[in-house]
Amino acid sequence: MRGNMDINYELYKVFYHVAKTLSFSEAAGELYISQSAVSQSVKVLEKRLDQTLFVRSTKRVSLTKEGEILYKHIEPAINLITRGENQLLRSVVRGGAQLRIAASDTICRYYLVPYLNRFHKEWPDLHIRITNGTSLKCAELLETGEADLIVANSPNPALNNSMQLATVKIFHDVFIANPEYFPLPGKIPLADLQKLPILMLSKLSTTSIFLHNLFLQHSLDLAPAIELGSNDLLIDFAKIGLGIAFVPDFCVVDRLDHLSIVDIAEPMPERKLIAACDGSLPLSEPAKYFIELLEKH
Repeated sequence: MRGNMDINYELYKVFYHVAKTLSFSEAAGELYISQSAVSQSVKVLEKRLDQTLFVRSTKRVSLTKEGEILYKHIEPAINLITRGENQLLRSVVRGGAQLRIAASDTICRYYLVPYLNRFHKEWPDLHIRITNGTSLKCAELLETGEADLIVANSPNPALNNSMQLATVKIFHDVFIANPEYFPLPGKIPLADLQKLPILMLSKLSTTSIFLHNLFLQHSLDLAPAIELGSNDLLIDFAKIGLGIAFVPDFCVVDRLDHLSIVDIAEPMPERKLIAACDGSLPLSEPAKYFIELLEKH
């Protein structure tokens, strides 16, 4: 490979999108350029590097060994540039700064609302942008620079060592049921609970991962009757007797009418709500203030 090459960043950007999608047409769509322009850029890059980066086929492409090596270095570089651009672009929105927060709808509704209220009173001119998503998705948004901070469940396999974490709340999950349909006196072992219809969040959630792992730790197989994307719906379904719902305790503090918390024989491990930010980037004053608000209470 020749040394001292001055290769245009746009060529590496095109390479990144083709390597990520393994498709010239999909890369063209993401870059808003023609497929022929993508193909030409890849050819120019390959010529300048004197390496074949892709194996072409009729519909899809695959990376050569040299292409895989380059992609491992280009991917974090592109992500860093994107995050830097996002941080600069967010500085002026609607005439002022903004704070981008990502959290699940449950965490927003049952935990964040009073803190957002206090924060807004302190920073009335700052635009707050809230993005809803699972705790797994929120971690991805933080990693790609699309959120300044997230409030998410932990344990969370999507969190990584580059993120700065602060525990803001300890909570336990509970099983809730309408005793009219499920009269469950005394402590119920998980093995007995397993035989009843369990209502829980979908597999694409940290709560689902947590509960499945809990059952596995007791050598039990969890086969939920209903999986949903909303804790509010789980609570509503439990009220009408469709099953026993598994939800965070802070969701049901004021919503236990017609419902009872099921007394489980095995101890329920605690979980955490964490506030996370990118440890490699400077945190804005509004973001620092918001995290401090969460940590104080």
